[in-house]
Amino acid sequence: MGSTARPGVLMLGIIHHAHTEFDTISEVADVKQVTSGNREEFIRDCDNGKYDNVVAISRTYDSVQLTGRFDAELVSRLPTSVKFISHNGAGYDQIDVQACTDRKISVSNTPKAVDAATANTAIFLMLGALRRVWIPQQALRDGQWRGASPLGRDPHHLTLGILGMGGIGTATAKRAAAFGFKLQYHNRKPVAGLDKEFATRDVPQYVSFEQLLKTSDIISVHLPLGPATQGLIGRKELSSMKDGVIIVNTARGAIIDEAALAESLESGKVWSVGLDVFEKEPEINPKLIKHPGAVLLPHIGTATIDTQKDMEILVIDNVKSAITKGKHLTQVPEQKPALAKV
Repeated sequence: MGSTARPGVLMLGIIHHAHTEFDTISEVADVKQVTSGNREEFIRDCDNGKYDNVVAISRTYDSVQLTGRFDAELVSRLPTSVKFISHNGAGYDQIDVQACTDRKISVSNTPKAVDAATANTAIFLMLGALRRVWIPQQALRDGQWRGASPLGRDPHHLTLGILGMGGIGTATAKRAAAFGFKLQYHNRKPVAGLDKEFATRDVPQYVSFEQLLKTSDIISVHLPLGPATQGLIGRKELSSMKDGVIIVNTARGAIIDEAALAESLESGKVWSVGLDVFEKEPEINPKLIKHPGAVLLPHIGTATIDTQKDMEILVIDNVKSAITKGKHLTQVPEQKPALAKV
C-alpha cells in the first residue's frame, strides 16, 4: 500500500520537547505541519483540498495565531475527512466543541498532565496574595528595604473555597491542606471519593455556589471557560463575598468580570488577588497592574519543561489512538458518550 493511502495528520504549531514521540506518528500516518501563516491562508488551503486526506488535527495553544479560533466557521471549512482534533491544553475554549460535535469530530484536551504545575502556581499566587507580596518586593527593588509592607495572613486561620473540583482543583486542595486551610468547594455536583483522597480532617466540604462566595476567606477558581461560566463572577457575586476576600485565578480570565474585580480591589472589598489569567489576554486592566495588592503572572501556570513535555506526549498519544483505534484517550467531557468512538 502506498503512502498516499495512509491517513493524514495535520500538526498546527511547533513541538518543543517531545520530538522523538512526535516522530513516531509518521509510523502510522502521513504528517503535515503548519508553523506559519494566518487564518485566511489556512481556510483557503482547506477549501483548495490541501488537507483532504487529514483525519486528525493536532493543535497547540499558540497555533491560534495561525488559524484563529476553531469556531463554527472554521470547523465548517475543515475537510470532511477530519474526525479528530487533539488540543494541547487543559482548557479548550479556543475550540467550538458543539460545532465539532455537530460534524461528528471528536475533541481531546490534556487533563491530568497539567494538574500539578497549575496547582503549584495557584498555591504560589495564594501565598503571595496572603502577604500582598508585591509591596515588599517593590520596596526592596526601590532601595526602601521593607517600605510600607503590611502584615499578611496565616493560612491555618482561613477558609479556602475551591471553585471547580476537577483535577486541578483537587490538586490545589491537596496542597492547600498542608498549610492548614479549612477546605470547602463547589462543583456542578459533589465529587465522589474525596474522603479517600484526603486525610479525615482535611476532606473538603461541598457547599452551594452562594455559600462558597459568602463564607470563603480565599476563593481559588478552577473552572473551564464556557457559556455557563463566562462572566460567572461579576459585581453581584463580588458584593456577596466577605469583606477583605482574596481571589486567585489560574483557570481563565473571562470567568471573572475583570473591571468589576479591579474596582472591588480598589474599594478594599477584595484585599488582594493572585492572577495568572486575564479576560482579554495579553491586555490587562491598568487598575490591576497599578494596584499593590495584585500579584500577577502572564499565564504561565503550565510553563515548566516537565509539564510541557507531558502535555505534548499526551496530545501525541491522543493522535495515535485516534488513527489506530478510532478514539481519543482524553475526549472532552461534553462529548461523552455521544462521540466516544467516531
